[in-house]
Amino acid sequence: MVMTRYERRQLKWIKVSEPIPVVVGRTGMAWDPGLRREHADRYPGPIKHEGDGRSPAGVFQLKRGTFGFATELPGSRFYMPLTSTIECVDDPDSRYYGRIVDRASVDHMDWKSSEKMSSIPQYRWGVVVNYNMDQPVRGDGSCVFLHEWSGPANGTAGCTAISPHDIEDLVRWVDGEGRAVLVQLPKREYQRFRIHWQLPALD
Repeated sequence: MVMTRYERRQLKWIKVSEPIPVVVGRTGMAWDPGLRREHADRYPGPIKHEGDGRSPAGVFQLKRGTFGFATELPGSRFYMPLTSTIECVDDPDSRYYGRIVDRASVDHMDWKSSEKMSSIPQYRWGVVVNYNMDQPVRGDGSCVFLHEWSGPANGTAGCTAISPHDIEDLVRWVDGEGRAVLVQLPKREYQRFRIHWQLPALD
């Protein structure tokens, strides 16, 4: 799979990068359950849920923040340095499900499972994907990011991963002034929804 960056300028899509290789979930992709709940007939196929090893398919905002091991990202308004107490909660029974929290500032830790983000090498640089975060539905999946891959043949637990060479550039681009979104679809589905969703034409 590949990722290509576009920017919207005067109602036109302008390609601002060449395609770069990415890897998705080790078992592929599955629809954002929110889409299926609204229009089940339009989105046939698997539905994303916690622990399925699939990356969500759909359109997702990327402006909730960038993160990494560096103490700062010069010029950034959104960057979050990953200290040893930053965790992403993936326990569906927790009130903090799907949220990134600072364990040191939480009065009652009610989760049994979380990602201790600073201990994951692939989170050296990353971007938060706004999937199942605003009004999280238990079991629909959590902690979805763009991050560094462990290799071009290694799928993820549900994130989208990028080479070490490309991830820092992507983080800085997302952290700019514009509104960034991730459109993540199999090619056939992209072509099916391109006009309706006003997406750029593929080369």
